[in-house]
Amino acid sequence: MIQSKLFSKTKREAPKDEEAINAQLLVRAGFVDKLMAGAYSYLPLGLRVLNNIANIVREEMNKLGSEEILMPTLHPKHIWEITNGWNSIDVLFKVKSRTEKEYALGQSEEEVVTPLVMERINTWKELPLSVYQIHWKFRDELRAKSGLLRGREFLMKDMYSFHETQEDFEKFYLTSKKTYLRIYKRMGLTAKATEASGGNFTKKISYEFMVLTDAGEDNILYCGSCDFCVNVEIAKIGEGVKCPKCGKGKLTKAKASEVGNVFDLGEKYGKDFNLTYQGREGSREYPIMGCYGIGISRLMGVIVEKFHDSQGIIWPESVAPLKVHLIELEGKDSKVKKTAQKIYKLFLDEGIEVLYDERDVSAGEKFADADLIGIPYRLVVSKKTGTKIEVKKRSENKIKLMSYGAFRQIL
Repeated sequence: MIQSKLFSKTKREAPKDEEAINAQLLVRAGFVDKLMAGAYSYLPLGLRVLNNIANIVREEMNKLGSEEILMPTLHPKHIWEITNGWNSIDVLFKVKSRTEKEYALGQSEEEVVTPLVMERINTWKELPLSVYQIHWKFRDELRAKSGLLRGREFLMKDMYSFHETQEDFEKFYLTSKKTYLRIYKRMGLTAKATEASGGNFTKKISYEFMVLTDAGEDNILYCGSCDFCVNVEIAKIGEGVKCPKCGKGKLTKAKASEVGNVFDLGEKYGKDFNLTYQGREGSREYPIMGCYGIGISRLMGVIVEKFHDSQGIIWPESVAPLKVHLIELEGKDSKVKKTAQKIYKLFLDEGIEVLYDERDVSAGEKFADADLIGIPYRLVVSKKTGTKIEVKKRSENKIKLMSYGAFRQIL
């Protein structure tokens, strides 16, 4: 990518109507543009990050054996009336057509996926089964805030599993939990599986995956000696007490941001739609269902909250918009420009994603923009570097002078 041709430009000042660090930096660096509270446009660099996050999730869902589908976000009113969600879910966006028919904008997809899957399940031999999608969701938040952390429109991965028994669901949940933790680890995040209430979805206990961050909207208690973690709102214990699981560590209170969840739906949706399968003994049975969410756009915001400094964003390599930020200094010098263009072409030929800054602006402005945008590797070509390149990782202060070949070996 040629930086002078990017239609998104960096900004020196943070937007006055954004308090969250993630929103301030993403807007300033040209990753997103705010249309209104809770709704953002994703610009070229921002869309790259969003797609990188989604692809990590997609890879891990496929390894789990789940099949990807894509469902409508515009739902007829009657399916939400069947599950009693039309009047009981306060964040449900409702729209009326010019023919006076009413619809809901999907904030979750149980009402769609249950008939979709159960019409294709005949006997217990076809269970367990899971499907997932990566799609936009809509929730009528009274106060959309914290940038990408709480939106009215957001990108989400939602998976739905169907089981013969509660035991089989629990087994699948444990496998999914490991998959979720691996997803977050690939993005440089450490998440904790936290027990919470089921909210609007179910009265059963659910599990939230939390990343510790001062921008978080939840308070959790966690043990430093094991994986015990609980949301403060439902906890019967307090900070400083011995861990009820391992008995070794003491519980610490911290702010955290939810980046995923699992809901045990039980038989609710099968019963609501009266959709059954033939059980082992020939009787008609309702499936045990689970719902598993990961906030894709929310993760983008959480990553920025976790990985930034006073200069800008520090993207983990796995989700960064590009691998390399190539900066040409003193570009009016024909030798410098020729060297920079040659290196840029080598990157392109080898399939390495690179942002090439050939703009006619000061070195200070180029360096400031590079730190703000946060691409993992900054490479500088100038009179001083000659035929070599100056290499600096965004996450480090150390600068090295290297040949192109030597740099390629560390990628």
